[in-house]
Amino acid sequence: MRIEQLEYLAAVTRFGSLRRASEQMHVSQPALSEAIRKLEAELGVTLLERHRSGARISLAGRELLQPIVDVLESVERLKAAAGDQLATRRMLRIGTVNAGTAALLLPSVRAFQSTHRRAAVEVRNLQQDEIHAALLDGTLDLGLVNLLDGDDVPPALEPTPLLVGRPAVVLRAGHPLTARPEVSADDLRGERFVAMRSGYLMYRFAHRLFGSDLPAEWHSTDGAEMGKMMVAEGIGLTVLPDYSVLGDPLERAGLIVTRPLAGDTTVVTMAALHRRQPRIPPALRDMLALLRERAAPPRRVIGQAAGERNA
Repeated sequence: MRIEQLEYLAAVTRFGSLRRASEQMHVSQPALSEAIRKLEAELGVTLLERHRSGARISLAGRELLQPIVDVLESVERLKAAAGDQLATRRMLRIGTVNAGTAALLLPSVRAFQSTHRRAAVEVRNLQQDEIHAALLDGTLDLGLVNLLDGDDVPPALEPTPLLVGRPAVVLRAGHPLTARPEVSADDLRGERFVAMRSGYLMYRFAHRLFGSDLPAEWHSTDGAEMGKMMVAEGIGLTVLPDYSVLGDPLERAGLIVTRPLAGDTTVVTMAALHRRQPRIPPALRDMLALLRERAAPPRRVIGQAAGERNA
């Protein structure tokens, strides 16, 4: 039994249908329905009466609703207590998509250590859905995620925008396409392409960019850091948020460069997420301040490589 299964059932009761509950919980309707079916199998009772016109809570479900609410309220009290412990021990558990690691998170952690000498920090590279789930169940304190225009985060999480950028083509230094001021989707179709694996935002963007006409040679990997290393090794080209490349050690060393994506106006935002709570623990508050400070300085124009700066 998982806490989110209880939350889903409570949401169906509160919002009156599977569809509205799935919209409010930011989970697909089939996934929400399947989670409740598994809960029904585990408890041995039918919790929802399903009809063509929709689903509503059953009599057995109504009888169990108050104990379910009691459990959920107990979980919230436990999370609040955990937050109090966080304030005392100054322990931070951070989940991040790779795009935020090199240029933003690691310098912030280094600065955090210099002022919180007894603090412990745990950093985990995760996919965005995993970060959402871990924040909601209390196993993470802070998450860094990328958002495309129109993307939402679960209502129980508070977003703090940090970086705003554009998708950029990442090339090995010396690649013929570096001679161009911008690179098109058609240019990329003729190259070996390194895509992010399913579950990453840039996987979704790549399929939006290419449509059904994908590059003939298509590699995939987990996250921006490995993608940049594959580009530096000449394995292929990739597309990443520009802020995940500018300031990266490989870019500073002149091994990889970026070029704008021709004709594309997509905006990508990196945001820090944490659970909405009445009082933010001091360690979390300080890390958020460091992330905002690190994200604030003016950024270079995309496409300016390390070697070009020194020319």
